[in-house]
Formats: sequence, structure tokens, C-alpha cells
Amino acid sequence: MAYILKNEAGTIIAASPDTQVTPDWVEVENTNAEYLEFLDNELKKHHTFRESDIQLARVLEDLISILIDRSLISFTDFPSAAQKRLNERQSLRHKNKLNLLGDDDVTPL
Repeated sequence: MAYILKNEAGTIIAASPDTQVTPDWVEVENTNAEYLEFLDNELKKHHTFRESDIQLARVLEDLISILIDRSLISFTDFPSAAQKRLNERQSLRHKNKLNLLGDDDVTPL
């Protein structure tokens, strides 16, 4: 079961997968077409922001790398939690670049 909140026009304006936030939230089946359509529309709305955030994160990672390469900042200037995240992201990006190449695409040195 899920819960939805509708406005005066009868349009869903909020949804919860398992919590009745206030008494005016109505219980519906998880398979309710109107509920599923609302979820789909919400995901589509937020997709643009999510993509923008991902692209901005890449820009920031590249900026940090440039600043470190030019000795304008030191990797150790970052808190340990930030260092860990930067290392994880760098590893993921490197791994994904390697995965994009097939065995036939690798040029021997």
C-alpha cells in the first residue's frame, strides 16, 4: 500500500510509499495507475537536476585535479573523508574509462 495527497482539483501533489503523513493522505494500491503516473512524472522532473549534478561533480573533480597538478592546493589539504571520496571517484572514473574499451580497441604499446 502507498499513500497519496491530492489538491482540491483532485490531482496528486504528494506520495509516500508506506507512510500516511497526515490523516488527509489516502491509501492506494502500489499498482494504482494514477499513483504510478505521478511517480513517473516526478522522476522525469528530477532527472534533469540529477544529470546536472552529475556533470557538475565531474567539473569539480577535474578542477580539483588541475589545482593539485599545478600545486595550488595539496591533496592532504582536504579532510580525510573528502580524500576518500575523491579517491573513490577517481578510481570509478578510471575503471569506467577502461570498461568502455573492448579488447579489440586496445592499442599495444
